[in-house]
Amino acid sequence: MTVETHKETLEFQTEVQQLLRLMIHSLYSNKDIFLRELISNASDACDKLRFEALADDALFEGDSELGVTISFDKEAKTLTISDNGIGMSRQEVIDNIGTIAKSGTRQFFESLTGDEARDANLIGQFGVGFYSAFIVADKVVLETRRAGTGSEHGVRWESAGEGDFSLETIECDQHGTTITLHMRDDAEEYLDGFRLRNIVRKYSDHISLPIRMPAEDEDKAGELETVNSASALWARAKSEISDEEYNEFYKHVAHDFQDPLCHSHNHVEGKLEYTSLLYVPSRVPFDLWDRDSRHGIKLYVRRVFIMDDAEQLMPQYLRFVRGVIDSADLPLNVSREILQHNKTIDSIRAGSVKKVLGMLEGIAKNDAEKYAGFWNEFGRVMKEGPGEDFSNREQIARLLRFASTHSNTDTQDVSLDDYIARMQEGQDRIYYITADSFNAAKNSPHLEIFRKKGIEVLLLSDRVDEWLVSSLTEYDSKPLQSVAKGDLDLGELEDQEEKARQETIEKENADFIERIKTSLGEEVKDVRVTHRLTDSPACLVSDAHDMSGNLERILKSAGQAVPDLKPILEVNPDHALVDMLKEQTDDARFNDWVQILFDQALLTEGGQLEDPAGFVQRLNSMLLTLARK
Repeated sequence: MTVETHKETLEFQTEVQQLLRLMIHSLYSNKDIFLRELISNASDACDKLRFEALADDALFEGDSELGVTISFDKEAKTLTISDNGIGMSRQEVIDNIGTIAKSGTRQFFESLTGDEARDANLIGQFGVGFYSAFIVADKVVLETRRAGTGSEHGVRWESAGEGDFSLETIECDQHGTTITLHMRDDAEEYLDGFRLRNIVRKYSDHISLPIRMPAEDEDKAGELETVNSASALWARAKSEISDEEYNEFYKHVAHDFQDPLCHSHNHVEGKLEYTSLLYVPSRVPFDLWDRDSRHGIKLYVRRVFIMDDAEQLMPQYLRFVRGVIDSADLPLNVSREILQHNKTIDSIRAGSVKKVLGMLEGIAKNDAEKYAGFWNEFGRVMKEGPGEDFSNREQIARLLRFASTHSNTDTQDVSLDDYIARMQEGQDRIYYITADSFNAAKNSPHLEIFRKKGIEVLLLSDRVDEWLVSSLTEYDSKPLQSVAKGDLDLGELEDQEEKARQETIEKENADFIERIKTSLGEEVKDVRVTHRLTDSPACLVSDAHDMSGNLERILKSAGQAVPDLKPILEVNPDHALVDMLKEQTDDARFNDWVQILFDQALLTEGGQLEDPAGFVQRLNSMLLTLARK
């Protein structure tokens, strides 16, 4: 059958052009990364064919011995990496080679620093390993055909790493992908069999597929020999695996170039039999905040790859975990839909979550500095946990860290156990405040009475904190209490004399409070004498069962409809401005000054004025009146 030639030249995305320029015109501390990435991609392609062939054995096309072949030609200065995996269609080539994962592209370029080693490491982090070929090659040719399509559907992709690439339809008898690198003059070291074998054994020995190269023994001329051990690392005994091997395997499954923070290797026997090798990265993956992205747990059944979508194997708040799980109990023809409702998967997931949380607890207990590094990277994601994983809520809560008034810095290093250990005698609640920034939380007037009495308050300024406190309502039998919601009742932290004085102040100011309430009308739910202010004239609080002002603003900024909730205005009768307001007999001026008081309280808690010009006008009028006295 003849192939109708269809060749076209297409331009790379702007981001890809930038990336190629970066690779071609920069020097890197470790050029070996290109071979590791291309082998990993070939391995993934074989895994995907193996999975799809479970439903359609014909995809193997009579060749079920999957593997990767590496060859080189010193005279032609070419290096070739080929696999007999799933291959790609023409459109898949355009989608996978002509673009970079959109969610990570912008962040990738923002992360570049000019630090050569660090920039090279970022290549793996952002899933753009294919382009690392241009570190050593001035031209790359990729030939591929998707398994299950006719030989006339082959595709040739070619680029010199500049602004464009060409696509051509070719005849291709073998399914899979072959990548030919035309090596640069300064990369001829990779046209050496001994050098290539060393790189394969160092970085890719653990890959469970054979990696073959032409035999160097003259007696075996023309034959291929396997140069890696081709054994699943997770299936070996822990005592036989070195830390370096664990780290290299992580870099393979995570496409990362830094060592992981920690790992857990477990073989479970009993009602279920499975092996898990789970890693916590040392830094944030680029797609961490893309909750719809595919995640990093690969599922195998008796060493046969099934899927790499970890949604069923790890909850969303642990979506940064990477690794493999190999089960002996799942049927090989299981579909994704069946998998979602499979009791065995539920049990494996529960056990794996326990292992990860236990691993993190061990670090938190034994290496505070290392855990602080983890929290800086993944703390906001962990705060999603109590709302998603009720069964492990207490264990997750032990791992949480916060800023607080104890140190008054934005470093999140206070655990709930630390807080409880410092609680005052008679204190039965864990106090916190939420705000849209750390400074707004630290300087909130709601903290005045707590600072005066030396009561520690957690300062919560991450957006996810509102979600956290709505689901984590208590810890160690102690309720979490917002200092900006409901009536303030310090319980045993206040003596009878203080309570009696508060009641007296409320009675003495009853008429004044009623006058303010009449002035503000529908703007407030209530007005009352405050027990939480010592230095500020007024503040706004939410009713005990209403959403906080901060949460209301977050939802509005996200385009969510929120109920029209009115705040409560608390007034400090001991403040000089309020004392002056009491003496104001002119009703118009009284109403203006009350409105200023309300607007100031709204601004203090991070709210937005409905009439900023009116506020400025009233404030100027007040200043002029006071200046004339």
